[in-house]
Amino acid sequence: MTGETILLPLLLGLLEGLTEFIPVSSTGHLLLGGHFLGFESAGKTFEVVIQLGAVLALLTIYFGRLWGVLRAAPRDPQARRFVAAVLIAFLPAAVIGVMAHDIIKTVLFETPMLIAVMLVLGGIVLLFVDRMAPTPRHGDAMRLPVPTALTIGFFQVLAMVPGVSRSGATIVGGLLMGVDKRAAAEFSFFLSMPTMAGAVAYDLFQNRAVLDLSAIHEIAIGFAMAFVAGAVVVKWLLGYVSRHGYALFGWWRIVIGGIALAGLFLAG
Repeated sequence: MTGETILLPLLLGLLEGLTEFIPVSSTGHLLLGGHFLGFESAGKTFEVVIQLGAVLALLTIYFGRLWGVLRAAPRDPQARRFVAAVLIAFLPAAVIGVMAHDIIKTVLFETPMLIAVMLVLGGIVLLFVDRMAPTPRHGDAMRLPVPTALTIGFFQVLAMVPGVSRSGATIVGGLLMGVDKRAAAEFSFFLSMPTMAGAVAYDLFQNRAVLDLSAIHEIAIGFAMAFVAGAVVVKWLLGYVSRHGYALFGWWRIVIGGIALAGLFLAG
């Protein structure tokens, strides 16, 4: 492998790990980064699969709590409700994602202008909701009512448009449903595990014919970098949003989206 073929996956893996769990759209950043850096992956599989590196970092951090829940589930109704809430919240994205997979990958993922516009619009929405969300009624991500979790799951479907942000959509949904800022982020973490695992498995199956050895090397490099960066971000994010909210990420989206729009207009 050449230095360039190592450097670009490293940079994109770092970008993925830093942005997966904050509401700025890791997919949007990856696709725009790949566009401006001239990085191409077969079937856009690289951009999807390396997200599993960040999710694996999350699973590593939460393994103790999640294992405790699974062990307690046979005898603890609250543990069963939490498992049910996450799985039910996952269903809308699972069903619609399978139905719309081809359109998402061949049309939406190939439209940098759409991604940049959604970054800006999503930033405006995040700023508004961060300031105007109703008074929180739920402060524990592991005790959300199932209907609240399902509503958040429907918000997650919006993130199938690249640039919207899976974490951003679920966090906004949580805030609007009366979940406090820390718990909204944490439930977004839990929901990402089945969502991203399912997306990666399905995408690998769909693109199995176009994967080659060089693509696997690139994916492995990006995956490892996303794992390390994702672990750092998860440990930092909950404390930050508890103290400062989400305004920083709203402004970040607007700035990055604006820069991307300017670059696309100049290049066009």
